[in-house]
Amino acid sequence: MRIVIVSDAWLPQVNGVVTSLLALAGELRDLGHQVKVLAPQDFRHWPCPTYPEIPLTWNLWRVGPAIREFQPDCVHLATEGPLGWAARRWLCKRGLAFSSAIHTRFPEYVHGRWPWLPLRWGYAYLRAFHRPSEAVLVTTERLRTEFAGWGLQRLMLWRKGVDTRLFQPQLPLLAALKPVFLCVGRIAAEKNLQAFLDLDLPGEKRVVGDGPLREALQVRYPAVRFLGYQHGEELAEAYRQASVLVFPSRTDTYGLVMLEALACGTPVAAFPVPGPLDVLEAGVNGVMSEDLRAACLAALELDRTRCAELAAGQSWRVSALEFLASQPLLDGEPCAARTLAISQD
Repeated sequence: MRIVIVSDAWLPQVNGVVTSLLALAGELRDLGHQVKVLAPQDFRHWPCPTYPEIPLTWNLWRVGPAIREFQPDCVHLATEGPLGWAARRWLCKRGLAFSSAIHTRFPEYVHGRWPWLPLRWGYAYLRAFHRPSEAVLVTTERLRTEFAGWGLQRLMLWRKGVDTRLFQPQLPLLAALKPVFLCVGRIAAEKNLQAFLDLDLPGEKRVVGDGPLREALQVRYPAVRFLGYQHGEELAEAYRQASVLVFPSRTDTYGLVMLEALACGTPVAAFPVPGPLDVLEAGVNGVMSEDLRAACLAALELDRTRCAELAAGQSWRVSALEFLASQPLLDGEPCAARTLAISQD
């Protein structure tokens, strides 16, 4: 098939959405499909106020022609930003079916940054965006139940995976001479990084990632090693060198970094909230507690070999096949008729 993925989040951004879409596109191509990702880099854009790492597209009138030019069999809207809205409008105007996904807890992020904005407004925004979608993909059953409670419909499961060829343990699995507690992700308010940085822990703390709060936090916590963004084998080695991955976020829909760490044999310490509750097996590959320090110390005792074994079965290939099974065709017509209809627009 010919598949268009529309996303406001794409390289050079580094986050779970981009990681998921990169892996998905790669697996789909390996399966013989043709994939076109429409991202801000394909259009004119400017930095998002207060968060310059996020580009906002403005010449949105070019989105529809870009979709038409590729002549897709199906279209997936990965984000609810300007590109997503432009593609949605173009598809709806022509009565063409599409799928969409909820990758982040957008309402909670907005409410966290601007507390005077009611949480229900954020969910009203999500309902409006996803209402015409034939399939709204979410990462876990827990999220499907939660979002259904906010009035979202046609929710389908699309579980994420891990690159088991890159993220794998380095045998033998040996404990570090001194504990190394690692946090990986965007250095932004919604990630609750200070809950980790404020902990009184033995050994060393490391942070992989970047974001709007990095400069201020580096000044405030000079003993912490801020390593910036890391990729590929460098990132895998950062996981392998860590004694525990600390995941302080309370708002992530999933948390791919947990799967990546586990695949490298590194256990996880987290709060008992959605995301960790969906990824971790308590007392086996992670420890969850409202006392994050206690969770960190207890995670030091977990079996690293078992962590790697449990993560090894969650590949991106399985995730990509689940994605394909959820995709609606543009109008249900045979491929030739569908291509003719869109090309004559």
